[in-house]
Amino acid sequence: MPDFELSTLFVTVDGPVARLTLNRPERLNALSRVALLELVEAAAWLDGRRSIKTAVVHGAGRGFCGGFDLDDFTQADPELTPADGADLGRRMAEAITDTRAVTVAAVHGWCVGGGLVLAASCDLRLAATDARFSIPEVDLGIPLAWGGIPRLVRELGPAITKELVLTCRPFDAAEAHSLRFLNRVVPPAELLGAADELARSLAVKSSLTLVQTKQHVNAVAEEMGSTAGSGGDALVLAAALADPESRAAGRIYVARRRPR
Repeated sequence: MPDFELSTLFVTVDGPVARLTLNRPERLNALSRVALLELVEAAAWLDGRRSIKTAVVHGAGRGFCGGFDLDDFTQADPELTPADGADLGRRMAEAITDTRAVTVAAVHGWCVGGGLVLAASCDLRLAATDARFSIPEVDLGIPLAWGGIPRLVRELGPAITKELVLTCRPFDAAEAHSLRFLNRVVPPAELLGAADELARSLAVKSSLTLVQTKQHVNAVAEEMGSTAGSGGDALVLAAALADPESRAAGRIYVARRRPR
């Protein structure tokens, strides 16, 4: 039984190691507004339990995460302004980044757009050989928001970030590893075992040194490419969701990918 469960995810705990599972397999774990808010809530839940030192983040079903839920975001939410709704992804990414526990993303199948931002927000990243990555936002007529650009620039450098974000071309786990986005690539059957093993190898270390090292590296990363200005991403994203040309581009992209 889960130790903590919400409508789009659940968390199980085994001693100092937690596993956070995205649980919308019928939607390839797409990140709706509810899912983003629940990830923020789950991060706070983990922080409230100091005995948890590490957390594995993965997706139920056939993939890690299909990105932000376009159907959800194109529908108005009476409780959120467009800018506030668009800002939920930044809040999610910062909550995962700032969690006390050392986070290990375990990626299988598709990791798309906002799902890649979620993976980039984790401290360490493992992937199965069947993992496929894509950043389709520009083809969808929207910018890569949620602080994704500075995170990718820090991990990949400016030129590779521009190439992957502007071309929207998919890339596999081998290339992601060669670009140093991934720590390790393993066979699909070994992914969760490898992630758990890594999490447990860290969990035997003192909380103080784990937290201080994580915070120190994050502080240096912020100096390399700050996410402090990412709040402005929401305004640009909200504008793109309301822009006729951008929406037309998104409809064309979705139509091309829809099964015939």
